[in-house]
Amino acid sequence: MTSASGVPARRTEILSRRALNRALLARQMLLERRELPAVDAIEHLVGMQAQEPQAPYIGLWTRLLDFSPNELSDLIASRQAVRGSLMRATLHLVTARDWARLRPLVAPVLERGFAGSTFSKAIAEVDLDRLLARGRELLAEKPRSRAELGLLLAEHWPDVDRTSLAYAVSYLEPVVQVPPRGLWRRSGQARWTTATEWLGESGPERESPADDLVLRYLAAFGPASVKDIQAWSGLTRAGELVERVRDRLRVFHHEDGRELLDVADGLLPDPDTPAPARFLPPFDNAILSHADRGRIVAPEHRPFVYGDRLLRTFLVDGFVAGNWQLEGDTLHVRPILPLSPADRAALLEEGERLVRFIAPSGSDAAEVRLHSPQT
Repeated sequence: MTSASGVPARRTEILSRRALNRALLARQMLLERRELPAVDAIEHLVGMQAQEPQAPYIGLWTRLLDFSPNELSDLIASRQAVRGSLMRATLHLVTARDWARLRPLVAPVLERGFAGSTFSKAIAEVDLDRLLARGRELLAEKPRSRAELGLLLAEHWPDVDRTSLAYAVSYLEPVVQVPPRGLWRRSGQARWTTATEWLGESGPERESPADDLVLRYLAAFGPASVKDIQAWSGLTRAGELVERVRDRLRVFHHEDGRELLDVADGLLPDPDTPAPARFLPPFDNAILSHADRGRIVAPEHRPFVYGDRLLRTFLVDGFVAGNWQLEGDTLHVRPILPLSPADRAALLEEGERLVRFIAPSGSDAAEVRLHSPQT
C-alpha cells in the first residue's frame, strides 16, 4: 500500500482485546507485583480512587511487593499524599506533588459537575464569589465537615439550602480531606480544609502540565483512544490535548478500527502472557478508566460487575471474573462463571493473602468462602 505521495505507507498494528488486556495489566502492576515505594506507585498510577478510605491500601497491596499499610498511612499523615476530588469529580488519593499538577487541569470537570447538580440550582441567587471567599475563610480556620460548613455558611445565607452552600465550596474550591480519615484502620468523619492551608503556598499551580496528562495516562492505561482519555479524566476536548503531543505517540488500531494512541515506551507484553489471580479494591481505576472497558470486563459480564455498589472485583486470567465482600473475618468470593480447578486454587490462595491483610483480627481465624457461580 502506498500513500498519495508514492511513499510506502506504514501499516498500523492492530491490537486484540487480549493484547490490550495484557498491556493494561502490565502498566497497572497487575501481571506481577513490583518492588516500588508507595509514593512512586501512586504517581505512576496518576492517583487512586479513594471514595472508600481503605481502598488505596488494598490497591497498593495487590500491586507491590511487601507493601506495608503504615507506609501509605505515614504519607497521608505527613501530608505527602492527599485525598481530594479530581478526575471525573471523584475522590482520589494522589501525592501532594500531583495534587498541584492535576487540580488545575480538572477544575473545569468539577465546575461542570457542580453546574449540572441540584446544589447549583439551589444557590442560583447567591453571589458565588462571596460564597467561595467565605468558605475558604472557614475551612482555613480549621478542618470542617460539610454539615459543619453548611451551618456556618447559613448564618450569611439563611434562606438558602445549607447543604448546597457547603457543596458549592467543596466542589469549586481546591479542598482536601484531612486525617484521621484515610489512615490505616482509622475512621473519622470526612473533614475538609483548603489545599493551601494543608500543603502550604505550593498548593495548586497556576500553570499546569496539560501535555503530561495525556502521556501519563497512556503510560498507565494505554494504548487508548481519545474517548478513553476523556472517560478517565472527565475532560472534554481531550482531542486537542492529544494533538499537542501526537508527534510523540505511537498509533495502533483496535480490532474494530478505532485509533489507539500510546507512549513510545509503553509496555506491550505478549497476549499469551499468563496473568495471576488478583483482587482489586472498591472502584479501582483499572476497571473505570476507559470508555470501552472490554479490555478488562467482558461486555456480557457488565451487569454482574457494575451491579456491585462498591465495585469490589477480582481478576482471573486478566479479566474481571466476579466480586468479593468482607464480612468480619470472612472473605466472600462470588465468581460470575464456573472456574477451573487451577483457577479456583489460585483464587483461594490469593484470597487468603488478602483476608489476612484486611481482616479486622488479622489472625488465622480469617477464612475465604468461594460461592457458587452467579450464572
